[in-house]
Amino acid sequence: MNTKRTPESKKPRIVPSWIGATLTVGTFAVLVVLERRRPLRSTQVESKFVRNVRNLTVASAALIITSVVERPFALRLARRVERRRQGLLAQLELPRALETTLAVLLLDYTLYIWHYQTHRIPALWRIHLVHHVDLDMDASTGIRFHAAELLISVLFRLAQIRIIGVSPLAFTAWQTLLLPSVLFHHSNVELPIAWERKLSRVIVTPRLHETHHSIRREETDSNWSSGLTVWDWLHGTLRRDATQDTPINTAVTTVIGVPAFRTPDDVTLEKIAALPFVEQPDSWQFPETTSLSTKH
Repeated sequence: MNTKRTPESKKPRIVPSWIGATLTVGTFAVLVVLERRRPLRSTQVESKFVRNVRNLTVASAALIITSVVERPFALRLARRVERRRQGLLAQLELPRALETTLAVLLLDYTLYIWHYQTHRIPALWRIHLVHHVDLDMDASTGIRFHAAELLISVLFRLAQIRIIGVSPLAFTAWQTLLLPSVLFHHSNVELPIAWERKLSRVIVTPRLHETHHSIRREETDSNWSSGLTVWDWLHGTLRRDATQDTPINTAVTTVIGVPAFRTPDDVTLEKIAALPFVEQPDSWQFPETTSLSTKH
């Protein structure tokens, strides 16, 4: 094993944060325009303006966690991992470019594992639920994560870096690609069917991910990938029918959300901020007062 360390004075290579910020803001702006011109779901439960303000407010708290906690600690650990040649990839003695590529792919795969656990572990689901109770889905849903979830995920992120052996370059490259991808597959943009079919074989698309946000639990329990669809394919959790009982080339009928939270009053900013810390109803049980039409 190569034990040579990077000199302390040598600055590690990273993707500058301004590139990621520019790409994210640009992606969001383009998607907002496309959502108006080619909406995947033409009907909305709530005002888009109201939802975007709420979701961006939630996202601002999460951004603080990412900027102040995750990125500094993750980069510090990644620098140490690279300097000391720690982690699984360091044992393989690969060319730097291949090692960086594999690190990005393994970060994407282990994010699939994290996402799966946020649905399976009750304590994590209580927090992740904030993301899923949005009554509509668009690009702003992609950044609607409770600050508590982002804070807890920092521990998982550090474990990813240490176990895989992620360099600062690989970590920042993955971060730069991740958020635009998340914004894209949460967006309410209708792609041409031919594009959808081809893209969804490789990356997560809006139709694929709307299935994951369905009020039907058997559909929500699928399509956990955040970047490449190969992880769902490998684990048998990929659903390409895309809509509830509807072929991919016909009308979209997916109802977005969680059965226990079906009205705008259930998902106000104050309520979703407090949601992880208060008593919750069974997520998958409709309230007795819910009309049959909203149960789909």
